[in-house]
Amino acid sequence: MIKINLPFWLDGDEFTKLKASAQAWWETVEGWMRWPLLQMDAETCHLAVLDLLAWQRDITRFRGEPEALYRLRVKFAFINAVDAGSVAGFQRIFQRLGIGTVRISERQPDRDWDIVQLHLTDEQLSDFPQLLDLVVHQYGRTCRRYELVSTTVLQLSIGAGEISSDQMSLTARFDTTQTVGLSVAAAEFNNDQMTLVTR
Repeated sequence: MIKINLPFWLDGDEFTKLKASAQAWWETVEGWMRWPLLQMDAETCHLAVLDLLAWQRDITRFRGEPEALYRLRVKFAFINAVDAGSVAGFQRIFQRLGIGTVRISERQPDRDWDIVQLHLTDEQLSDFPQLLDLVVHQYGRTCRRYELVSTTVLQLSIGAGEISSDQMSLTARFDTTQTVGLSVAAAEFNNDQMTLVTR
């Protein structure tokens, strides 16, 4: 916006009020001029204009769809249409719409060739049921059957250690009148530990 500056000889109370009102007027006019440009952005436009953009981009709002998700679908409609059909593009569509990561399995052995499996977590399946159907319908490949497969991610930790031992027992007896027994037990571990027992 142009900042209105008066020459120094017009610096007075009445001229300052006039300058302030003119500045406010032209800022309002600038807002009117910028409004149509702001309406082309799907994230900030008015909802009525968003519906027009959605119609233009072949997007239909489903029942109960949040406005933020609707705006995302309209915003990425062109690039999602370009990415439709490929495995990497389908994964990018899921990322853009906030669904998350998806693993795609095609042409599996002992299955029909046209079955495509989408491996999703339980949270994804429960949070986005209508959106998943709509994405598969709109961006899925023609003549393919899509299966939604639930996967559960578990974190597993395993500790591994090596234990080895050797044991030896010795017994000694002396004369018949007095018996002295000697028992030696030796055990060897990784830390070189030995135990001797004498009786």
